[in-house]
Amino acid sequence: MSDTIDSAPLDAEEALQLREKLYNATIIERIDAHSELARFRIRPDNPIPPFKPGQYVALGIGNWEPRLHGTQKEEVPEKKLRKLSRRAYSISCPLLSPENRVAPVDTLDYLEFYITLVREAESPGASPPVLTPRLFKFGVGDRLEVQKKIVGTYTLENIGPDDNVLMLGTGTGEAPHNAMSAKLLADQHRGRVINVTSVRKRADLAYALEHATLMNSYPNYRYLPFTTRDPENLDPSHPEYVGKQYLQDLFVSGQLAEAAGVELVPSTTHVFLCGNPAMIGYVPPGAEPPEKPGMLPILREAGFTDDADASGPGTIRFEKYW
Repeated sequence: MSDTIDSAPLDAEEALQLREKLYNATIIERIDAHSELARFRIRPDNPIPPFKPGQYVALGIGNWEPRLHGTQKEEVPEKKLRKLSRRAYSISCPLLSPENRVAPVDTLDYLEFYITLVREAESPGASPPVLTPRLFKFGVGDRLEVQKKIVGTYTLENIGPDDNVLMLGTGTGEAPHNAMSAKLLADQHRGRVINVTSVRKRADLAYALEHATLMNSYPNYRYLPFTTRDPENLDPSHPEYVGKQYLQDLFVSGQLAEAAGVELVPSTTHVFLCGNPAMIGYVPPGAEPPEKPGMLPILREAGFTDDADASGPGTIRFEKYW
């Protein structure tokens, strides 16, 4: 007899008991950009401890919970069936209050997460994704776990009031930058705040309306979205053809500075990088650099530094997922 279970739920009574015992937070709102991208607003049972924009926390969901139809099957060992699987996510931000005022994270009684559904493992033989195939079956009122400790060093440090802040993200890597942007704007930061994101398609821009409202309210704020898989990126005959818009190419060509309306130079600019490791471009010691460099070597060549002891303008900070 097999000692694994293919996403089989427990009986309803035992599942309810486990949820009551292990879960400590409730989904209060779910905003879907499309079927594979959503914003989840989650209110923990206990007050949220103070934390800094850019930090992250782990979410947990029971291995007994059913998986979304159309996701990779998962065989759960019997000994793990009654336990939680967890994954850490950067905390995002709604950007705006219901009154359309900027809403930094320290004004909220919930946590917002910006999450992509991962339907299957990225490579053959790898373990199936465990959390999002379950989370995307959840809706308002459903319960889950939010771990108590909010952590991370990817935060706003040593930012002068007139310094420029350049944030480069891909996909849901925009999440911590939204929290950072709201904080800077709420604190009346005088320098430029430039929030740049590259996504596959415009449909993946789940915060576009909020960013537009903020730009109307704050002249020093600029949200710059770019795409790589829309028709104008792929079809040379398209009347507005621009090719694939990778952040590295946009920075090197000067298009990014032109769109930002300000020089992106080390003497005045802090840089934050979050998202696809290929965009960030960290190369471990001894490893071969990739054929297409990421932002780190490009920024270093431009005079920026990611030295751990650096601070002030010219500093690069990047979120580490590895």
